[in-house]
Amino acid sequence: MMNVDSISDFLAEQRDQAPEELQPLFLDFENFWERKLWHQLTDALVQFFSHPDSAPQRLSFYKVFILKFADKINQLKLVDLALKAATQCKDDQERLAFLQSVVKKVDKENSQDALVFASVAVARVKLNLNELDDARKDLDAAERILDSFDSVETIVHAAFYDANASYYQRKMDFANYYRTALLYLACIDLTSLSAEERHRRAYYLSVAALVSNSIYNFGELLLHPILDALAQSNEDAWLRELLFAYNRGDLAAYDVLSENISSNKLLNEHSTHLRQKIYLAALTEAVFRRPPHDRTMTFATIAQETKVRAEEIEHLIMKALSLGLLRGTIDQVDEIARITWVQPKVLDMKQIGNMRQRLLDWDSNVNQLGNWIEAAGKDVWAA
Repeated sequence: MMNVDSISDFLAEQRDQAPEELQPLFLDFENFWERKLWHQLTDALVQFFSHPDSAPQRLSFYKVFILKFADKINQLKLVDLALKAATQCKDDQERLAFLQSVVKKVDKENSQDALVFASVAVARVKLNLNELDDARKDLDAAERILDSFDSVETIVHAAFYDANASYYQRKMDFANYYRTALLYLACIDLTSLSAEERHRRAYYLSVAALVSNSIYNFGELLLHPILDALAQSNEDAWLRELLFAYNRGDLAAYDVLSENISSNKLLNEHSTHLRQKIYLAALTEAVFRRPPHDRTMTFATIAQETKVRAEEIEHLIMKALSLGLLRGTIDQVDEIARITWVQPKVLDMKQIGNMRQRLLDWDSNVNQLGNWIEAAGKDVWAA
């Protein structure tokens, strides 16, 4: 192990190479090292590594200095320092080897959270190298460890969900990408992302929600502030409006906005699916607008409200029933659908206004019934 004099020489050499504003930290490094104040030394190193100008020195700091007391400091912070150092590796192969050595370093019974953190970082590099199967194995192993914890630092969960989202995106698994990407956003402060990164994630989430075969309710995304990044974009604001058009089953708005679909290769490839999806949205919205006692609808009525051809109405209702968007029965002979339940959804202001009117109508009907009972009962009710 390096002695104190050798560490002092290393720090002196590194101080000469560091930007002037970072040089005062080197006095802290040497002071804390000599006095074995590991917690304070770790915090000082975190401050140093977090500064962008420290980048050229991070790898040497980790390999020469930090590894000398790595077992004495918080293992999660050790991995965090290693991840910042890994950004300076010359390529992904070198980065993979470096991070795999970090995994071995923290693979101990009392540092399983750090093991997950490091393993997820290894998986991300494997994704960059297109080693998807190996990355999946690492992520599955990390998930098994996470499931055994009662609680874990948010930074670990965030890294895990973000790596999973990247994996599912590469596999074109839109539903799982949508789920894990939203879980990642729930673990972080959005202000920590750059405006470009917020826009990128909002764009990918929106596309995934639209093309997925299993996502028909966009409520969680519509309520998420990440979607504001699209509203501020001149090129992609239409995508946000398209999501809201789907949410309210607005066929007219869809027809206007659908002209933009061809600009996105993935959306254009799923254009037929997107058309069926808006028809389903129009159907559920037509049912939702009706009071619960008036949800028996003829095929002709449904065709009028959804703009779907009459011969395709039965298939549309069956699709909605099979997806769990509606519950009810179909009378094929009389061409009637009896709907007993419709999937809840996030409401925009227009939909809230419609619901308010329904409540007012219900209140009026209750008052009318009360007045009728009072008039019809007379002395009976008084008694």
